Amino acid sequence: MFKQLRVLFRQVMHEGTDGGAVDTPSMHLAMASLLCEVANADHEIDPREEQAKAHLLTMLLEINEAEAASLLKEATVKSKASVSLYEFTTKLRELLPEQRYSLIEAMWEVAYADGVIDPQEEAVIRQVAELIYIDHSLFIKAKLAAQLRNKQTTQ
Repeated sequence: MFKQLRVLFRQVMHEGTDGGAVDTPSMHLAMASLLCEVANADHEIDPREEQAKAHLLTMLLEINEAEAASLLKEATVKSKASVSLYEFTTKLRELLPEQRYSLIEAMWEVAYADGVIDPQEEAVIRQVAELIYIDHSLFIKAKLAAQLRNKQTTQ
């Protein structure tokens, strides 16, 4: 999964739509903010979810831990100030379907990090999936894949 996501984010960073340049810092912030939205949906700060967000960002964006921490700090502020997920998801709609699926799967990974899926976490992921045009069947497939991966790592 991480290899696919790394390819996804490289493409996002290096390919523009309509031949224009992609605002890489903005894309990074949108991705980090969506991970923050999932982690904060249950209104509890869990160290396992915080660690999962940082780990995913280092893997996905090929940045070091300090850069991930800095990005997450900014994303947390942006996430708390946002009134909807729309501002984050509009940047991600033009991704290929399999790339959008990989993002949803990563969001599930963050949600499963504490071992409990709160209904609010699921609602955030569901809303993002709808906003980036992921079919419900793929939404469920991503959930099950992340659940299986979580079970394998906790055993």
